[in-house]
Amino acid sequence: MQPLYQARDRIEAQLLRDFLDRHSIETLVFGDYLSGAVGELPADIYPTLWLINDADLERARALLMRFQSETGSRHAAAPWACPVCGEEVQGDFDLCWNCGQGRPGRQ
Repeated sequence: MQPLYQARDRIEAQLLRDFLDRHSIETLVFGDYLSGAVGELPADIYPTLWLINDADLERARALLMRFQSETGSRHAAAPWACPVCGEEVQGDFDLCWNCGQGRPGRQ
């Protein structure tokens, strides 16, 4: 067992864990709840994903790079207008918050 990645928060750690799990790579998250102790512990406490099987390391690193590029491009997307209700939706969302319509061109 060895560390793979230190996430910026619990949400990122869980999203990455789920992504790796879909590709049959088992991980554990250590330090998941330590952020609740901020002020009592050092400030650099973040959840860390650990690989259960060392043999998965190279594939996990490649998947990590893919995960980071996909999530990075999603956050850099421009806002879009819902084709059904006309509501403006932030670029990192694929569904309209008002009516649930999907972003045009996404499946």
